Amino acid sequence: MIMGSTRGRVAVALAAIAVIASACSSSTASTAPSASAAASQPASMAPSEAASASAAASASAGAQQYTIGYSNGGGVGNGFREEQVCTAKAQAKASGAVSNLTVIHRNTDAAGQLSDLRDLIAKNVQAIVFNPNDPDALNPALAEAHAAGIKTVSVDAYVTDPNTWNLYNNQVKYAALGAKWLFDQLGGKGTVWYTRGLAGHPADSDRDIGFQATLKNYPNIKVVPNNSGVFTGWDPTTATNLTNDFISSGQYDKIDGIWASGMGKQIVDAIKAAGKKFVPIADADVGGFVTQLLDPTGFPGLKGAAVTNTAAVGGAGITMALKLLNGETITQSPGAGRPNTVLLDPVLVDNLSDAGKAQLKAWQSVPGMDPLWPLSLSIDGWTTYDPNTVPASCKGA
Repeated sequence: MIMGSTRGRVAVALAAIAVIASACSSSTASTAPSASAAASQPASMAPSEAASASAAASASAGAQQYTIGYSNGGGVGNGFREEQVCTAKAQAKASGAVSNLTVIHRNTDAAGQLSDLRDLIAKNVQAIVFNPNDPDALNPALAEAHAAGIKTVSVDAYVTDPNTWNLYNNQVKYAALGAKWLFDQLGGKGTVWYTRGLAGHPADSDRDIGFQATLKNYPNIKVVPNNSGVFTGWDPTTATNLTNDFISSGQYDKIDGIWASGMGKQIVDAIKAAGKKFVPIADADVGGFVTQLLDPTGFPGLKGAAVTNTAAVGGAGITMALKLLNGETITQSPGAGRPNTVLLDPVLVDNLSDAGKAQLKAWQSVPGMDPLWPLSLSIDGWTTYDPNTVPASCKGA
């Protein structure tokens, strides 16, 4: 959920419409300019349903129109994934350059997503934006797309296909920021419950790299259930059940902190329901978690930090696809470590100071947000829709 900028993340919902096959028009964009996610205000359909993305009324007459496919292969019901698809829909409409956006949004494995990508290729879309279930397994379909002249953009995580551009939050840094804050809160010693996301997902793997690299600098921090952590699958129900089991087993009473991967709200709710004392927790900037951090009456003594993980990468992926289709140059982020990659930088804000609380509150500026969504709905330079329109758009309004 799998799942940057100066603040944000986003998740989605899609609504239906059949895709119109168009001829491919494409010129290749070369490597180019780093992008960092900018701070901002901070329901899915069946597999083959398509999201409506009529050209915006504000689009100039005669503007080039494109058909784009969008594949999200997991996390249906997860706030980040839902919001991500919705921002793709919002950006397609706001761009005025997308005649139709076909969305395949379902829970599947890498093999299933490989099939979904081939379905989009068969619809003769001119670009495909997708959240990958695996960094390597989708390469055969991506090669087929490239051979057909279709531009491909991976969001939220990377793929190793040499012709695909990657645009995602710096997940290594995301994990490192939260882990360092948490370990420092514990004075460099104690026991931490390490809860992760979806096993095998590139974003989860990158987060583990950041967590483990930070852990090496804190030899007196012990991790349970082990250094590999426990996987929630970025599923709210799974996260709740794991927490309840952890509490019932008596293990919760022996820990000093929690590192979470987007499921902080569910974890905190379960701890409260069990009548347990809170321990410091680092998680993402999910709306419900931030609300908990700002509610000293409902969650007394809760100390936590939210790290941005913008789901607006969905909308940003649409923008990148359009740039590629228009032959524009895209600048690769310096030090990305992978070719054709733009990284968005996360930031961390905690509730331990008045300034931190004010910033967290500022993130809650868009009304109608689902509490499971990340709070930021835009990325500077990559999204152009009005963030306030996204919640209604996700409901199909």
